[in-house]
Amino acid sequence: MGDNHNYSDFSYNDDSPIAAFATIPGSSALTLIRCSGKGAIEAASSVFAPDKLTGAPANYVVHGWIVKAGEKIDEVLVSVFRSPKSYTGEDSLDISCHGGASAGKAVMDALKSSGFRDALPGEFTFRAFVNGKLDLTKAESVMELVSAKTDTSRRHAVSRLSGSLQTEIEEIKKSLVQVLSGAEIYLDYSEDEVGADTDEDAGKLPYRDIALEALERLKKLSDSWRIERIYQEGVTVVIAGRPNAGKSSLFNALLKEDRSIVTEIPGTTRDWIEAWVSIEGIPVRLVDTAGLRDSAETVEKIGVDRSRKLLQEADIVLYLIDGAQGITGEDKDFIDSGAGSGSKADNSGVNNGADSAHEPCNRQLLIWNKADIAPAPSSTQSFISVSAKTGEGLAQINTAISSAIQGQASSDTPITAAVGTKRQKTLVDAACSALEEALSLAQRNEPLDLIAPLLREAVNSLGEITGEVSTADILEEMFSRFCVGK
Repeated sequence: MGDNHNYSDFSYNDDSPIAAFATIPGSSALTLIRCSGKGAIEAASSVFAPDKLTGAPANYVVHGWIVKAGEKIDEVLVSVFRSPKSYTGEDSLDISCHGGASAGKAVMDALKSSGFRDALPGEFTFRAFVNGKLDLTKAESVMELVSAKTDTSRRHAVSRLSGSLQTEIEEIKKSLVQVLSGAEIYLDYSEDEVGADTDEDAGKLPYRDIALEALERLKKLSDSWRIERIYQEGVTVVIAGRPNAGKSSLFNALLKEDRSIVTEIPGTTRDWIEAWVSIEGIPVRLVDTAGLRDSAETVEKIGVDRSRKLLQEADIVLYLIDGAQGITGEDKDFIDSGAGSGSKADNSGVNNGADSAHEPCNRQLLIWNKADIAPAPSSTQSFISVSAKTGEGLAQINTAISSAIQGQASSDTPITAAVGTKRQKTLVDAACSALEEALSLAQRNEPLDLIAPLLREAVNSLGEITGEVSTADILEEMFSRFCVGK
């Protein structure tokens, strides 16, 4: 990528040796320290005994000791990678130390004494990008993979890391370049030279069908962000209901572990408890709340107030009816009022906001609990009948949550090209907007000298997605969000 980029004022722009923990030091068998940069192997060899690193071939593991001022620090294994066949494209080392907080820290101190500096967040991946090992879509997918909360999230990140999005963007861009080239030929040469039959033909956008196909592909990519964002960030599902409706039991059943205290005493849960759970591949922040009722008891009242606030923030509310008592007046008031919907309410379960994929539905799912001792009457057909005690109906709750979030889409749907970050989504939308305007002008037979710049704008936006067109400020902001060691 070299000559197309100017990193003269970019804080990441040097090739000095860097080092960072690739694993969190702690009570584990191993701690891994990653090193990279010009002279990295030579610098590490100055604190390695016996000196086997400088002569080690690429993709070779060396056993020895890290030493500092003649003192043995730790016995380690060092994996040696030589430029350009490494993750960063530079000479690199992965040092496997003993686990624990002390050993890794001591090895890192020895490395710094030999000339290494602390790596900046995302600096290893930044160097991989600069050295042409990754495009920006693959670079961003690295952090997606690290942050993945479910297997589905992981699979989607791996798809982008494998190049699915890069390939789709490049194909669309190639189509638009063809359209742009056709338009510029008409601008640069006379109609006779390009073979136009009439003035009307010359005024039309060349390869218009190709432009229309590219627009449809861009729209599909833009739409993909709604679901992709859900898989990455997750949704908040709040369990609500009157005291003793079985909220904590349902929370534990969905979580498959005992996290909430369950007793026969109403009001046991005084504050909300949360945990992450995967529901049909979707990361769900599941929240158990205090029972909704008026209370004079100070601590319980605070818990109820907090619960009501959470209802306003929830993407989905699971409202439980105590089957043993049936639907009370308080239950009916809550259901009829749409409480918990807040400003995000959309009874269709479909979110139409351009930038609110994080808010997929915000709706109530009505749950008839304790169905093992009090079956739901026929008048409650819109309720999901469950027993938190026996597990009856839990699968239906999971399906209902998944359907409410993503409509009829299934988490098992084959993964195709999809955007994975807000940056990518913004640039796809910019390309979409420019192309739509160009096609609109062409439809009105406006001059091609007005249309061509819009086509160029669309092509440049796609180039920014992969990093073919980029600036130092954009790159610094993007990679600074990565974790250290990546």
